[in-house]
Amino acid sequence: MRKRARIIYNPTAGREALRSHLVDILNIYEQAGYETSAFATTPAPNSAKNEAERAAKDGFDLVVAAGGDGTLNEVVNGLAPLKHRPTMAIIPAGTTNDYARALKIPRDDPIAAARLILRKNKKFKIDIGQAGQKYFMNIAAGGTLTELTYDVPSDMKSLFGYLAYLVRGAELLPRIKPVPMEIKYDDHVFKGTASTILLALTNSVGGFEQLVPDAALDDGKFTMIIVKESKLAGIMQLMAKALQGKHLDDPRILYAKAAEVQITPLDNEDRLMINLDGEYGGDAPMKFRDLKQHLEVVANLDEIPDDAITESADFMRAEKDFVDGVSKIKDSEQD
Repeated sequence: MRKRARIIYNPTAGREALRSHLVDILNIYEQAGYETSAFATTPAPNSAKNEAERAAKDGFDLVVAAGGDGTLNEVVNGLAPLKHRPTMAIIPAGTTNDYARALKIPRDDPIAAARLILRKNKKFKIDIGQAGQKYFMNIAAGGTLTELTYDVPSDMKSLFGYLAYLVRGAELLPRIKPVPMEIKYDDHVFKGTASTILLALTNSVGGFEQLVPDAALDDGKFTMIIVKESKLAGIMQLMAKALQGKHLDDPRILYAKAAEVQITPLDNEDRLMINLDGEYGGDAPMKFRDLKQHLEVVANLDEIPDDAITESADFMRAEKDFVDGVSKIKDSEQD
C-alpha cells in the first residue's frame, strides 16, 4: 500500500507565501512516494492540532506542519499523546521559526524545505517536552522577560521579526520582578528568587543560538537556565554576555541538565505564567518531563552539528562510514 502524507498548512503564515507554493510542495511529496493531500487551518481553536490527531489516527505515515512556530506546536500537541505517531516534517513560514532553525531546515524557501524528504539520510527521533497535558518542542519559560511574547502584536511580528521582541523586551526590563520559587530538577533543588527560568530542548531560543549552546535534540534532558538577577543593569549585562555565549559560568545564572523539573512559586500571591513555545501554557506550579526521542522528524542532518544529536548521530555516523567504506572498495576494484 502506498504511503500517505497530510500537509497541515496555515494559509495566512509568511504573508500567505505557502499558498503560491502549495502545488509544487504537493508534487515533491508525491515524488517521494507519498499520496499527498492538504488541509488549510482555520481560526477555530486547535484547528491544526485536531487535524494532526485525526490524520495520525487515520493511519497517515507523514504529517507536514507548514506555518510558523504556533502551527508546529499545535501539530506536535496533536501527535505527541498518541501511541501511533507518524513522522513529522516541517515547512517554516513564520517569524522566528526556532525549531526549523535548530533542525537546519531552510526558513525562507518552502520548496527547499519540502525537498528534504527526497534525501536518503533525513530522519531521526527528537525529544518532546511535556507540561501537564500539553506538549512543546522548543522551550518552556516563566518569569517577567517571557511575558513579552504575549504582548507583541501579530502584525508587528510580521513586519519586524526579532526586532519586535527586542523592543518589547526593552520596555519590560524596568518592570522585572524576582519571584520566590522552588525548582526541583532530577535529584536537585533550587530555592530562592529568580526573574526567569528557561527549559530548552534546542539551541535556538528566539533566534539566538548562543543562549543554550550545548543543547542536544535527543538526549532526554532539558537544558535549564535560572536567571537569579533582577536588577536592570545586571539583566543588561547578562543579555550582552548571553549573545556571545559567555553567560554559562556567571554566578547569577544556574545552568543545568535535567529530565524532570517541578516549578512551584513560594508565595501564593505571585502568579507565574508559563510560556510554551511562545504561547501561554498555564500557571505554575507545573511539572515538566523530557520525553526522550518521542517523535521522528525530517531534518537537514548534513548540517546539524554532531554534538546536537547523541544516540541517533552514532548510528548515522556508523551508517555513513559503512557506505563510504563500500564506495572505496568499489572504486579500488574498478581501478
